Amino acid sequence: MKTLSKMKVVIAIILILTARHSNAQDTKPIPQISVSGEGRVKVTPDQAAIVITVETKGANAKEVKKENDIKTEAVLKCIKKMNIPADDFKTRRVALNPQYEYESKKRSYNASQTIEILLKDLTKYDSLMEGLVDAGVNRIDGVTFQSSKLTQYQAEARKLAMKDAKAKADDFVSVLGQKVGKALLISDNSQNYYPSPAPVYAMKAAMNDTTEAAPRETLAVGEITIVVNVSVSFILE
Repeated sequence: MKTLSKMKVVIAIILILTARHSNAQDTKPIPQISVSGEGRVKVTPDQAAIVITVETKGANAKEVKKENDIKTEAVLKCIKKMNIPADDFKTRRVALNPQYEYESKKRSYNASQTIEILLKDLTKYDSLMEGLVDAGVNRIDGVTFQSSKLTQYQAEARKLAMKDAKAKADDFVSVLGQKVGKALLISDNSQNYYPSPAPVYAMKAAMNDTTEAAPRETLAVGEITIVVNVSVSFILE
């Protein structure tokens, strides 16, 4: 009985392997072509994400923190004075770190508060930045230009990327007597990128009364390019 059972198992395994081998032979590779496509949409940004930091240093931790809080309060008042909605600015980071100088063997403290602002009216940029520096901001960590219609422009760029991929595939197979069929696989390889200018207010520059009275323009917005990259595999007919 045991011998008969073993024979049944062996026969079952042989049948399975034979069926798999038969299916492998019957399966033919699908003729296809894989190409990449790119879509670009240039737009004028209408808002900016600004990251600023109030930094103070000193020998006494309590005094350093107190000074930093006072300056930060003045900065927040400046932001509110510019009629920026409360939802468009927030504290990103608060820190108080000890520092030790080995040569002088003295300990000091560094307090900092980082605030992120979404400026939706770029006409306020210069006045806002000057006000922030006057209020106590001594470090600007970045200014990133953005578009409030990013989703809309990304959709346009995706369509352009797919058209670009289809055009490339048509070019490749045009000499082969074949046609490009349905898309078999689509991969989005996009990465968002926004050009950021160098900080224009690292510290408060000394200005005479004439300079302060004159209107200032320090922002050249230009254009940002929204790019979408795709990889597409088409079936060949």
